[in-house]
Amino acid sequence: MGVEKEFCLEEYMSRMLKQEDGAGREMDRFRHVCRIVEQEFDKEWNETDDAAKNRKLEKEKRAIMGAEEETSFYKEKIKEILLDKKLSEAWYPPWYPSLSEGVFAELYGLAGLAPWAYDMEEKYRESSSAKLIGDRLYCLIDGRSQLQPQRIDRRRREQLKRTLLLATPYERLEYGFHEVYLHNGIRITIYSGDRTKEDQDIMVFRKYVLRQLTFEQLAEKGTIPAEAIPLFRKMIDIGFNVLFTGQVRSGKTTFLQVWQSYEDPSLEGLAIATDPETPWHQIMPQAPVMQLVADGEKLASVTKSLLRGDNDYILLEEMRDAAAFRLALDITSTGTTRSKATIHDSDGVNVPYKMASKIREAYGGDNRSIIAQVYRNFDYAIELAQLPEDKGRKVMKGIVEYSYDSSCDRVAAVRLCSYDFLTGKWLWNEDGGLSKLEKYPEKKGAVLEMRAMLAELSGVSRLEENRIVYPAYYDGGEEGR
Repeated sequence: MGVEKEFCLEEYMSRMLKQEDGAGREMDRFRHVCRIVEQEFDKEWNETDDAAKNRKLEKEKRAIMGAEEETSFYKEKIKEILLDKKLSEAWYPPWYPSLSEGVFAELYGLAGLAPWAYDMEEKYRESSSAKLIGDRLYCLIDGRSQLQPQRIDRRRREQLKRTLLLATPYERLEYGFHEVYLHNGIRITIYSGDRTKEDQDIMVFRKYVLRQLTFEQLAEKGTIPAEAIPLFRKMIDIGFNVLFTGQVRSGKTTFLQVWQSYEDPSLEGLAIATDPETPWHQIMPQAPVMQLVADGEKLASVTKSLLRGDNDYILLEEMRDAAAFRLALDITSTGTTRSKATIHDSDGVNVPYKMASKIREAYGGDNRSIIAQVYRNFDYAIELAQLPEDKGRKVMKGIVEYSYDSSCDRVAAVRLCSYDFLTGKWLWNEDGGLSKLEKYPEKKGAVLEMRAMLAELSGVSRLEENRIVYPAYYDGGEEGR
């Protein structure tokens, strides 16, 4: 019996080795097909003049970065070459939908990452992130990072890095950290060189999986309760200043994009981001939204001119430094409404203290008065989180209403909504909006309608505890000043 088991194991191992060897030979043949196509493109290159070569380089760069017109052009050219060389029936890796797609990905695209980046398989459509660690590719599928069958060797990774950096000519290849954006909005963070262990360079890819920027889509994905959609639309109609808070990959930017997409497109906006992540000209093509990419010293240098602008609202993506925090307060202090910002912090009650600490550290000032200014200028903080058991699922963790009572110099955080992670239900407080009646007297009717909506939501799922918080860090003392 023992001999039979040993024989079966040997036979199994032999069969597996043959399969691996066969797969290796097939990959070699596929790479040979890629080289043949590449040689045909090289012939065209050698037969053109310098001006044509420059145009070709620009076209290749745009194809590599995912520009639709150039991508289609090269894919069609590849099909023609394959047909002409009688290679149309050649084998290709199963992670590509077709031979021409595979050849394009290997020569001009993202290699084995292309199926994830361009949703070539159903399992990738809802995958918001991928990581290339060494030659191993992991994709977030069903809330878990799953190792994929494709491998990307060192030579191809170096080629891929060089290719991606064509979009950022100011970056030097020897730098160990880079951030790159493809035309379809995918953000790529690259760590290499001395920043990583040998042959363990890292590329982190993130993409948006929300097909339509609507509250209905967020409700369908379980991020918000569908019954709260009328409330959100009423809040947008009133014109509150809103902060979207949460950790990395919690859905802050997506929620901001959805919220902003319901704004009146005739209003003039200013969008400031630390990187070109959100294409407002595509999300709101009819709206006059000026888009700037700046942070730190660059942002501080243009602050005065921005304050002289006549924008109806401001959008601040990824607020993380004192310059952005101070600009947010300076602009909203002028009475500007409908402004929105995202910030990395899981606790909406703590955000004003975080902003004040950064501003005071860089520019000086009184901590207490800066905190009061945040509570006075901004109206709500919407807290986002990802579920620990399913990282692909984002939820609105809560809504905090900021208020400031000048008569007694007191700030308060009223919790309008809280997500119960045990039951999966949103709990509501009907007492919200009282401070907004005084701040927005011209919107009294709409604010009263909003309170009625909160009462209706609370009637179904009532929030009983932690409804009002008076932050301890505001209660005087040396630390609070």
